Amino acid sequence: MEGGERMASSQKAGRCVRQFGFCGLGFGLLLVTAVAQAGDWGMDEWDLELAADSRYFPEDAAYGQDGSAAASASARIKYDQSWNDDRDLLELDAFYRWSDSADNRTHGDIQDLAWLHVADGWELRTGVRTVFWGVAEFNHLVDIINQVDLAERPDGEAYLGQPMVNLSLVQDWGILDLYLLVGFRERIFPGEDGRFRLPLEVAEDAAEYESGEEDQHLDVALRWTRSVDAWELAASLFAGTGRDPEFNSVTPDFKLVPYYPQITQAAVEVQYTHEFWLWKLEALTRSGEEGGRYAASAFGFEYTIEGWLDTAADLGLVAEYNWDERGAEAPTYLNDDVALGTRLALNNEADTDFLLGMVYDPATSERLWLIEGHHRIGEDWKVNVESFLVSSSHPPSPLEWLTQNDTDRLAPVSRDDYIQIEVVRYF
Repeated sequence: MEGGERMASSQKAGRCVRQFGFCGLGFGLLLVTAVAQAGDWGMDEWDLELAADSRYFPEDAAYGQDGSAAASASARIKYDQSWNDDRDLLELDAFYRWSDSADNRTHGDIQDLAWLHVADGWELRTGVRTVFWGVAEFNHLVDIINQVDLAERPDGEAYLGQPMVNLSLVQDWGILDLYLLVGFRERIFPGEDGRFRLPLEVAEDAAEYESGEEDQHLDVALRWTRSVDAWELAASLFAGTGRDPEFNSVTPDFKLVPYYPQITQAAVEVQYTHEFWLWKLEALTRSGEEGGRYAASAFGFEYTIEGWLDTAADLGLVAEYNWDERGAEAPTYLNDDVALGTRLALNNEADTDFLLGMVYDPATSERLWLIEGHHRIGEDWKVNVESFLVSSSHPPSPLEWLTQNDTDRLAPVSRDDYIQIEVVRYF
């Protein structure tokens, strides 16, 4: 395929992927409504969340993004209905966000739109789903089924729904999940005017793939899980299009071109519970990315103090270490870093809780802080507070970032500290 044809094909694929959220949302609502009407079911299975939030950035952006404040509104709809003596289940979880800033936060997606059938010794799930792998608190190292939505959250905690067929074999020796992943979702980035972005804008319409099938490549995965007394064990394999893009070239208008390689990943997860202690380990080996095969791990513990200070509150303490064999050559800042956190749950009627987390790089002294708080008001309202704080060196210019290898990983976002307040109404 010639360069011009490849670029056109990639642009078409990118548009189709982004349109999946909007088209899929409409299709999903029509499908669920039709099924509900056909079954003469009521509205008790529907849940609706409406939210509004405001972000404030105390510092000017490093790369010309507009504004020191941003507001958005979102809607999330959930639906589930079972039939056939609960052997069949239809699930829907979809959202749409509108943002007043000229970034990629205005978008919609379906996290779940799937049919589940339960039989003796096996389960079949078909449709769009969000699947989580892993046990670590700060770094979801082995989690690979779903693509990350960086426009929604800068910490990689938001995901895009993945079309799939998932067969679960439930046996005495554990549960074996087999996945056929149909179609690939490209990563959504913050956009030219978004905060927490790279020094150069990402040309999302110009994505390139190692596979000639591009975003239509069929990926496969399997995962075995088993509980043995106080142990939770898991082992997994993945083969297909890597979810993490590489940036090896730029377009004529100086935008980064995302490149998605074909990778294989083998991983293990271990969690051990002893009284108030949770010990956790995630480890993987991956091949196919630039630089060849490598290994990485995240391990640590969580300790819970129940009845803290003779109250109903529980205080959790978390400590984890993140290691990557590639060291400073790793594209992630979690390559030789310590993560510490504490979680306070008041266990009151308002479900009030607070989370404070910090990731520290001993080599560069960089620090990333996360602060969260949640509080219910009555039965139908909730207030969420969130803040990201970054301590790093001065943001590099685009040219410095491209040509210098010793730039601190968090430097491009060191002026993107923000605090966000969100109000949610449940129906």
